[in-house]
Amino acid sequence: MKNLITLFALSTLFFAFGCEDDDSGMMGGTDDDGGSMITSIEISGPSNPTSYNLEVPSYLPGPIIPEDNPLTVEGVQLGRKLFYDPILSRDSTISCSSCHQQQLAFTDGQALSIGIEGQSASRNAMSPVNMVFNPNNFHWDGAHESLEIQAIHPVENMLEMDADWEEVEERLRNHPGYPQDFRAAFGIGNTNELTRELATRALGQFERTMISGQSRYDKVVSQNDGFFTELEEEGKQLFFVEFNPSDSISHPGCSHCHNAPRFGDNLFHNNGLDSVASLTDFADLGLGGVNGNVFDNGKFRTPTLRNIALTAPYMHDGRFSTLEEVLEQYARGGHGIEGESPFLTPFELTPEKQAALLAFLNTLTDEEFINDERFSNPFE
Repeated sequence: MKNLITLFALSTLFFAFGCEDDDSGMMGGTDDDGGSMITSIEISGPSNPTSYNLEVPSYLPGPIIPEDNPLTVEGVQLGRKLFYDPILSRDSTISCSSCHQQQLAFTDGQALSIGIEGQSASRNAMSPVNMVFNPNNFHWDGAHESLEIQAIHPVENMLEMDADWEEVEERLRNHPGYPQDFRAAFGIGNTNELTRELATRALGQFERTMISGQSRYDKVVSQNDGFFTELEEEGKQLFFVEFNPSDSISHPGCSHCHNAPRFGDNLFHNNGLDSVASLTDFADLGLGGVNGNVFDNGKFRTPTLRNIALTAPYMHDGRFSTLEEVLEQYARGGHGIEGESPFLTPFELTPEKQAALLAFLNTLTDEEFINDERFSNPFE
């Protein structure tokens, strides 16, 4: 059963403008020689944002919506356009959707994302799915405190979109449709009020609607619709077994970091990928590179396992091509170095256990989500 959560607080979207327009609808300025120049154009059209009804299944956590960016129909629609529009990149060749493709649960199938002019980014594309349940610390290393802040960086990252936000703002202001879209979503009256901050608010709104909660797992466990196969049930039991480090380990203990219903914990762990001589020797410092705490070096955000069968390759650097490789890595139990997660303990991964775990992980695929038109390319 779904709860319809109506999000109000729309008064935060409106602004008071104290400038008078001239008869042409343009606001004037003065250049260095004392002459006049055009700095802004009045935007006409409706501006009455409508509350967006966010559908959240009752078995998922409550959504976290910032007070200064409530969801509106118009804001979400604008964010969807911006997400799929290459106008945000320097040469207008790639968009957010280039690295976040719906059919791959908003990942891209690459070990390292491919940016402008074929350049490789520094990390694997992390899915933005179910980010509405995350309060902060977005991205693999937790560098961004909100989806709005996170949306700023791919645009200006030289390995990704390599654009200048001031230039992007000008493109959007001069576009035949976007000024009206921004007015409809945020109540602006002139093109000079179309800013990076509003663009990233729209992107944040759209991304918060990306909720995946209709997998076979959800239908069986939370909706009493159908049953697991014998193999899937065996995998489920293995996945959710609680482990005690003092016991003899014969199971993976996956759910310590990938707990239901999110199948992630919004935390950071060193999951035993690399053996290093000291904590300063990690090729990618992860969380420690952000907060400066050497004991957080090598720690990365736990990704959700929802739709995990669609999001290969795996890990922050895409080093594993298959889920079989991932399970084999965890079965080895890490390297025993300082800072590794205490949950890393070797376990026996028989072919039968591996097959069962893979069968269960496949039940986390949400076919409805990856085919939902609300998240599809609006330009197609």
